[in-house]
Amino acid sequence: MPAGLLLGGATAALLATAVTPANPSSPVFDDPPPDKIVINLATVNGSGCPAGTTAVAVSEDNTAFTVTYSDYLAQAGGTSDPTAFRRNCQLNLVVHVPQGFTYAVASADYRGFAALQPGATGLQRASYYFQGSSQTAYKSHTFTGALNDNWQATDTTDWAQLVWAPCGVQRNFNINTELRVTAGSQSPGKVSFMTMDSTDGDISTVYHLAWKDCPPRA
Repeated sequence: MPAGLLLGGATAALLATAVTPANPSSPVFDDPPPDKIVINLATVNGSGCPAGTTAVAVSEDNTAFTVTYSDYLAQAGGTSDPTAFRRNCQLNLVVHVPQGFTYAVASADYRGFAALQPGATGLQRASYYFQGSSQTAYKSHTFTGALNDNWQATDTTDWAQLVWAPCGVQRNFNINTELRVTAGSQSPGKVSFMTMDSTDGDISTVYHLAWKDCPPRA
């Protein structure tokens, strides 16, 4: 399982459109720090991310990081294993940011493929929280059959609801993701499945970052 950071090479969109405050009176986000952030994948647990199938990369402009998976699939119906209807992955990330800055995850892009029989459903769900924080953001997206196509889901967070990393304290960042498939009553004898993958067999889940200055210490 890759424990270190894979730097550079992340395919990431710019953050600006995702975090522009809707209220003109809201504070404007700071530019990302000029120094690189460093992310270490501390632990990876879950049926959707077996050992050696997950990696993290940071974009060169520090506005995003990408998590890639290569074996994340949930399925139900037909001869599927009864436990295969749900797959999950919990990432525990150690994020080192330049002094004087803090960050929040403003949006996340998920992509994959779904083959859902008529009446079947698929669910993609994610939650985000900092270690020791009571604030947890949950986002869910539902897909219904018949469907045989790529899927994409984007989680966005309003400025006022962003959960910022505490200033001056190292807190690990946790991302919990889940895929869930139900066969439904119309085609229970046929397999329905949902993956987080692309044509090259990997999912690229991109997390877009917002930045702001930490207040000076007294």
